[in-house]
Amino acid sequence: MKKRLIGALLALTFCVPATAGDITPRLSPTPEQAQAAYLSAMFLSRYHYTVKPLDDALSEQIFERYLKALDPEHLFLTQADIDAFADTRKQLDDAILQGRLSIPFALFLRYEERTAERLGYARSLLAQNFDFSQNEHYPLDRSKAAWPKDDVEARDLWRKRVKNDWLRLRLAGKDAAAIRETLDKRYTRLLANSQKSKSDDVFQTFMNAYAGAIEPHTSYLGRGSAESFDIAMRLSLVGIGAVLQERDEYITIRELSPGGPAIRSGKLAVGDRIVAVGQGDGAPLTDVVGTRVEEVVKLIRGTKDTPVVLDILPADAGPDGRHTLITLIRDKIRMEEQAAKKSVLPAGDGRRIGVITLPTFYEDFEGRRRGDKDYRSASRDVARLIDELKQDKVDGLILDLRNNGGGSLREAVDLTGLFIDTGPVVQQRRADGKINVESDSKAGAAWDGPMAVMINRGSASASEILAAALQDHGRALIVGEPSFGKGTVQSLINLDQVARSDTPKLGELKVTVAQFFRVNGGTTQLKGVTPDIRFPSAFEGNEFGETRFDNALPWRQIDPATYRPANEIRAILPELQSRHATRANQDKAFANLREDVAELIKLKEKRNLSLQEAERKREKDSREARLRTRAEADGTAGPGDDGLQTSERSLSAELAAEKALKARKDVLLEETARIVGDEVSLLAGSKRLAVGN
Repeated sequence: MKKRLIGALLALTFCVPATAGDITPRLSPTPEQAQAAYLSAMFLSRYHYTVKPLDDALSEQIFERYLKALDPEHLFLTQADIDAFADTRKQLDDAILQGRLSIPFALFLRYEERTAERLGYARSLLAQNFDFSQNEHYPLDRSKAAWPKDDVEARDLWRKRVKNDWLRLRLAGKDAAAIRETLDKRYTRLLANSQKSKSDDVFQTFMNAYAGAIEPHTSYLGRGSAESFDIAMRLSLVGIGAVLQERDEYITIRELSPGGPAIRSGKLAVGDRIVAVGQGDGAPLTDVVGTRVEEVVKLIRGTKDTPVVLDILPADAGPDGRHTLITLIRDKIRMEEQAAKKSVLPAGDGRRIGVITLPTFYEDFEGRRRGDKDYRSASRDVARLIDELKQDKVDGLILDLRNNGGGSLREAVDLTGLFIDTGPVVQQRRADGKINVESDSKAGAAWDGPMAVMINRGSASASEILAAALQDHGRALIVGEPSFGKGTVQSLINLDQVARSDTPKLGELKVTVAQFFRVNGGTTQLKGVTPDIRFPSAFEGNEFGETRFDNALPWRQIDPATYRPANEIRAILPELQSRHATRANQDKAFANLREDVAELIKLKEKRNLSLQEAERKREKDSREARLRTRAEADGTAGPGDDGLQTSERSLSAELAAEKALKARKDVLLEETARIVGDEVSLLAGSKRLAVGN
């Protein structure tokens, strides 16, 4: 498909305009950028899965997304600034097609000017002392707030921001002198970083606003993107094995990669925030609050076997907690630790349930291409583990796909084939409407007994394909949270190849070209896979999942593939749900889980931070007392910590309850084992009844 699309565009390159707008020399659009913009427009308006014409309506959407990309929290620009560019809202389509990119560059320069003003004002406020007895609040999330109407309103907003920054450090135990020094360095660094932007940075931000206005998984990667492609796609950090995201000015750990130094250390958790980075050996730490993720990557990357020091604000400490210094040794991720693993859990009445945990759908592509007899793949490893579990005489099986973000489509199909005889696994619909059905054609199943698949919000793409296929075929019970909801296929297009350029100068375009559909005709897009038995969850789709995008492709239905679903699980599902509900209502661990989820949801719904020190301290003490009581009741309090598991971690503010959720993650796995135990007994009973009849 990719070659066909490139070939279709080769004839277009002769008419690419090369005129760049007239603007200041330091940040000026180049002829190469004009060419890249034009080629991207030709491609996106003709070959994207959902074609949107580049017209005035799309121009207005690009304008809004560009503003959001520049100033997502509405802190720097004012409504007056935006009104000054009102006439350009419907001109960006012409700017792209005609290669006159002066408008986005002019808007960026206005943003850069306001950034210098706001940060200069912030630094000036550090000379004063703040009154923390006043009844004031600072908004936690301004992404949907109105723009400050003018400079007066913007300055008052920044006064509250600096006051909140000061209070956070004060509650963390720093004195006034240390706070002034820390914040002055932070604001100075932010200002310096803002003035380092290059023409390519401006262009890439603008082009991503264009691509993102069409669909969330479409994007533009500028020159030099080959080196940073992994960052753009997954924000992966080479060296420590973590997936990062920018959240509320902090670089936050979104995921820990199996086999990486971060997860092996046992000292980092999802939600932890990186405040500063150092290179070990007594080198000073560099504050990174407010820094772009790409800049933090550069600080963390390094030579294998060298130390990197992270100043961490733990997820369970909120904005006012104590920091923790963690030293990691940079290393390659151990592939063996990313592989599928097995274990066995008891399920009552002497039943034993096998568990296979699969972190990703991996495959040794090179080994397979070479024809290596023993090349590694997820499906091969899982088949081997199933044989071992059979020898262990397990009664049922759990396939744990929680936080499995996907991987090889071929592996998803082959893995599904381990649990069905033969039949369709997933349908792919292209932009031209043609549908291709990926099927398992190998007769027989490696495991044909009772089983469940565990999923959560972090289960995406290939995980959703497998879970949906086993659910549609009636082969497995799906347990957990609704999955992520990504049901689209992307292709990477090299614009230099399109333009027949021998030197890299135009960048690459990641384009959505197809959509996945279940064998029942529905799609995993947007809705994800809905569990047959749902567990408590503090994460909603608008926070983490496809539905958080305001222009995600909609859920659609096509004709189902030809298949014959088994009905045994459907028949016993009401009884399985009833037994689970009874246990959940009686089980103390599940009651604690529900309480933790409710507390976390309450914290996430909090929209403003009080700037009164006494109130912030009361909130902190109240949450610490609650978790101390819980730890003492559970018997998890360690000696000398007064019920707190880690004396270095102050358990207060937003995400505090997440520590309890993580500590009790096995509660969900253990309950799933009991559910599969119920499945074993009910299916055995129905077979005995059928034989008797």
